Amino acid sequence: MVTGSKKLFNADFEIHASIKMLYPYIQTASGLSEWFADDVNISPEKVFTFVWDNEEHKAIMTSHRTNHFARFEYLPETKEDEKDPSYFELRLEINELTQTTFLRVIDYSEIDDVEELQELWEGLMENLKKVVGG
Repeated sequence: MVTGSKKLFNADFEIHASIKMLYPYIQTASGLSEWFADDVNISPEKVFTFVWDNEEHKAIMTSHRTNHFARFEYLPETKEDEKDPSYFELRLEINELTQTTFLRVIDYSEIDDVEELQELWEGLMENLKKVVGG
């Protein structure tokens, strides 16, 4: 695996639900566990543990703004990660003209196959839409 080759992925997904309704799903462990990962736990130290296929990935919420966005930074697993940590950000946005709600995904990781990432996030958005009915 080539280190130091992280890519920034950006995509917008339309969701038919209000921002106030969506926000808990992008910011809380219980909300995220309903669509984003197989399981999500949060420790007393506020470390989120995301579980996919029995693999744990730990992250901290580095910033958030109520009803706007949440950003999670993965805890470093290597020296490279310490200098250049992977993260993802989920932003709730409204198109002022159409009043449509969008979830913008910003994913900075070592997955360099853009099509694979697009499919992954599309699948996650389908999960979220089923949960919120949007």
